[in-house]
Amino acid sequence: MADAPTVGVEEEFVLLDTRTGAAVPAAPRVLAALDGEPGVVPEFLRFQIETVTGVCGSLPEIRADLTRLRRRVGEAAADAGCLAVATAVAPFGTAPLVTADARYERLAARFPALVAGAGTCACHVHVGIPSRATGLRALAGLRPWLGVLLGLSANSPYVDGVDSGWASTRYPLWSRWPTARPPAAWRDVAEYDAAVSEAIRSGAAPDARGVYFYARLSPRHPTVEVRVADVCLDVADAVVLAGLVRALVATALRGEVVPQPSDTALAGTLRAAARHGVDRAGAARLLAHVGPALVEAGDFEVVHRGWAALADRGGGAVRQRALRAESATPAEFAARLAAVTRGTEDESLEAAR
Repeated sequence: MADAPTVGVEEEFVLLDTRTGAAVPAAPRVLAALDGEPGVVPEFLRFQIETVTGVCGSLPEIRADLTRLRRRVGEAAADAGCLAVATAVAPFGTAPLVTADARYERLAARFPALVAGAGTCACHVHVGIPSRATGLRALAGLRPWLGVLLGLSANSPYVDGVDSGWASTRYPLWSRWPTARPPAAWRDVAEYDAAVSEAIRSGAAPDARGVYFYARLSPRHPTVEVRVADVCLDVADAVVLAGLVRALVATALRGEVVPQPSDTALAGTLRAAARHGVDRAGAARLLAHVGPALVEAGDFEVVHRGWAALADRGGGAVRQRALRAESATPAEFAARLAAVTRGTEDESLEAAR
């Protein structure tokens, strides 16, 4: 475990009205209620909020940090009169008000046509790397498995109160951004940096942080950052995702090579994952591929047990549809989603009925 890469997770949440289930621009009130909690920050739109774990050495640390932050955000949202929900697209409509931040305002001014469909929520997994050159090896190792990671996390079936037919509606919405695409098979750091520079030069991105490759070298941290996943409905699924991403990076850094799919094949795999969700066969292949890295990190039992539970109950989209079927009103559905988000499914929902 001493040699396992560090890992950190960023999760984005929507804030929903307790009476209607619609997105509500309450992030300033929620942040005020958190009274300076360093692990919670604003996001692009005012109905979103983001949590950031510490730099962790183990999956139990990740689980503890994610659980604590979800509880803190849930409590602050309640104090602010709303619900914090882990869904990658707000299920009952949005109010796309941009957060009062100079960088976000510049982004909205450059891409005004994309703002209305923005506000999607992801789970970003960061894995520590010793150098940017090794980070390129990690990106190559991650690239063939991005569709499986998306399918495992797919958690956004509803848009404007209607079942979209997609497991991840976030994926086609987010992919409208000019740089939201899979990483290329770059030969070296110079080629990677040239791709980032060209995106900025052409106006496709305002800066390096705005280059939204599905997996990238973080422009701010010594990490590989995997951005393809929806925010997971509960902590258990997020822990599985973090464990698999870390194991993929560790496997790549050990020099193991996997065949690279063509851009066309990868695009098809990603679209199928967004449409249908969990790919059991693909997940089985992934688990076999990263098995030695999971064992070395001490993550084997945690990840396999978590994957078995996810496969048994279904991914986030399957669970959302089941919760919607059990809910008499949008308010009750939103309350159920909020309870799963903060890990308190057994709490009474009488207030929502």
